[in-house]
Formats: sequence, structure tokens, C-alpha cells
Amino acid sequence: MLKDHIINSIRENKINHKLDFSLKTKTETFTNDLFYTLFDSNISIKDNIEHLARSFSEITSLSCKHKDFNCKKVWKKFLICLPEILKQLNFDAESIYQNDPASNSVEEVYLAYPGFFAIAVYRLSHEFNKQKMPLIPRLMSEYAHRLTGIDIHPGASIGTPFFIDHGTGIVIGETTIIKNNVKLYQGVTLGALQVSKDMKNIKRHPTVYNDVTIYAGATILGGETEIGENCTIGGNVWLTESVPENSIVYHKAETKLKLKKGEKEKKSKE
Repeated sequence: MLKDHIINSIRENKINHKLDFSLKTKTETFTNDLFYTLFDSNISIKDNIEHLARSFSEITSLSCKHKDFNCKKVWKKFLICLPEILKQLNFDAESIYQNDPASNSVEEVYLAYPGFFAIAVYRLSHEFNKQKMPLIPRLMSEYAHRLTGIDIHPGASIGTPFFIDHGTGIVIGETTIIKNNVKLYQGVTLGALQVSKDMKNIKRHPTVYNDVTIYAGATILGGETEIGENCTIGGNVWLTESVPENSIVYHKAETKLKLKKGEKEKKSKE
């Protein structure tokens, strides 16, 4: 009786949105297959494009419930954009290799750098997001987030090349605009000053212009906040207002020595 009561209680309280969680795992597989199609030399592009088309049809049948949403048209537009996305990603990878002294080859970037994987999934999911594809872009970006610790909303606008080093803890909000040749290090947040549902269609996140470097732990908030060209934002800086071009912003730490008990008494007598 207790078991039946528990089952009935769960059934009554289970929100019936007709969720099919296979969509999540199938989208993750699709994302991996898409990445390998672009970068794995052992994979036949022609064969895998056909395989991806079938996978895309399968996941869209689960995610696209709107009759007026033409999934075949979305896939066609995505394929047309794919060569340009690959060019951008190759540019991103080369930038990472050239700017990271710890990188030994561009092949290492493709195979081992979580920042590159996160950028790749962002650029792919962003194209679907532009076409207002339901669910799939967010599932793709959250998959990359889970694997890398880097959270890039597919709605963000990011130029080329884009450099992420280490990357863990980076957050880039939906309405963020990042121009060309920007470098981010771990723990950077490009976020909103406040969170409210009525701000959905308002620019809530910062704009970062060309040739900006933002070091570890910096937090930059607000839709009106702009970081001008050629700025350097130091580690652990907290910004809620704009910075003019060619600026250096840094956090100044204060160091105080801990005195032992005997030294404290001597100091007080002096």
C-alpha cells in the first residue's frame, strides 16, 4: 500500500509537459558528431553530413512542436553557413596556439583545449539560435558547459578570433557582444546587473570591443557597460560602468603582515 501511495503521489505531482529526455542525449551525440565531422581527418564528410541530417531530423521531431517551424529549411541554411563557421573556428584555434605559450601545436588546441571546444559548440549552436530553433541551441551549449565549465549562451554575439585560456568558470550572458581578437581567462563573468523576467528582450550584458584582454576572475556587468578597444582588464576587477579605449584597469591588493603575540605587545609599547 505504501508503495502504491508513493507512486500515485509522484504521478499526481509530476508536471506533465510530455518531456522526452532522449532529446538531451541525442542532441549531445549530434553535437559530438558535428564537431568530429569538422575536425577528425578519419571521418568522411559526405557520409557524416548525411548521417547528421538524419540525426537532426530526429531531434527536431522531438523539439519542434510548432507546425509553422520548417526544420528542413533550418538545416539547409545551417549547412550553407557551415564552411564559414569552420573558417572562423580555424582562425580561433590558430589564435589560441599563437597566444598561449603552453601550446605546442595547433593540433593540441583542437584535441585538448576545453576553451576551443566551448567556442566551437558556441559557434555551431549560435547559428541555430539565430534561426530561433527551439531547445537545441541551449542543449548544445549546456553540453559544452558540463564538459568544460565554460558557459556561453548561444544568443551571445562573438567575433573572430576569440581566445579562451583555461576557461573554467567563464560565464558569457545571452546579450553579450564581443568584437574581434578578444582574450578571456578563467573565471571571467560577462553578466547582468540584475535579473528580472521583464528584461528578457533588453540588452542586459556588456559589450567588449576589439583587442581587449580580460584576466582571471574579472566581473563585468550591465547592458550599458562597454569596454573600449585595446583595453586590459586585470584579474578580480569588478566593473559596472564603461571603460574608455586604451585603458588598463586593475585591482590593487593590500598586504598586511600578521604579527606574533610578542611583536604586537612590543608594537603597542612603541
